[in-house]
Amino acid sequence: MSSRPLVHTAAEPVADLEHVSRVYRMGQTDVRALDDFSFTFRQGEYWAVMGSSGSGKSTLLNILGCLDRPNSGTYRVRGEDTQGLSDDDLSELRSRHLGFVFQNYNLLPQLNVLENILVPIFYQDVPPPGIEERAKELARRVGLGTRLEHRPTELSGGQQQRVAIARALINDPALILADEATGNLDSTTAQEILALLDELHAEGKTIVLVTHEPEVGKRAQHLLRLKDGRIEEVRHNRAPSGGPSSSNTAGTGGAG
Repeated sequence: MSSRPLVHTAAEPVADLEHVSRVYRMGQTDVRALDDFSFTFRQGEYWAVMGSSGSGKSTLLNILGCLDRPNSGTYRVRGEDTQGLSDDDLSELRSRHLGFVFQNYNLLPQLNVLENILVPIFYQDVPPPGIEERAKELARRVGLGTRLEHRPTELSGGQQQRVAIARALINDPALILADEATGNLDSTTAQEILALLDELHAEGKTIVLVTHEPEVGKRAQHLLRLKDGRIEEVRHNRAPSGGPSSSNTAGTGGAG
């Protein structure tokens, strides 16, 4: 039986994976993208997920975001088991609890800034009251309050990523998932985006950031390194209270 790496357990679980496996068929070969993976991401934590190509980073992010389903095991979001949910139910769960920031921004070109920020709300049966004003406030927060009518093609890469971050926040998500969020940005703009993520973490947001850049990984509170669909290392870059960092390398008994 695999054991979970030791991480502080005071905060409430936001995303909890138990013995999750995801297997893809590649020709005549089964590829175990995640292999008996158990881990818990808790409220207010900021994790960087790293690993070489094929380590399972993208698969983990897709399962955390309910964009893919495991072949076996259990995944809970805020205590809600996702296993038996329909595609419509998963879409509704994403719109309530999850925020996404992608490397390629994934903005809808036919929509303006304000409309793109509001996209996650389109999947909710009853939009929250005052949601358009909240979208405008988020646009102001990310420095785009005067560009609400602009379309993505009229924005720089950094501005598009700021729209994506505002979109990720519109539903006040329990979990923000960022996939190579600085990968297409110049170094100065990348630092601005990382500073914004730092601010969100300081406000208590839970963030999981997939990156291949060591310097980006060091910005997170914790580091989770994967290899062959299992946990290779858990490192604490800085303690939640501002105390000293520590590290723990998982053994060969499996991920989690």
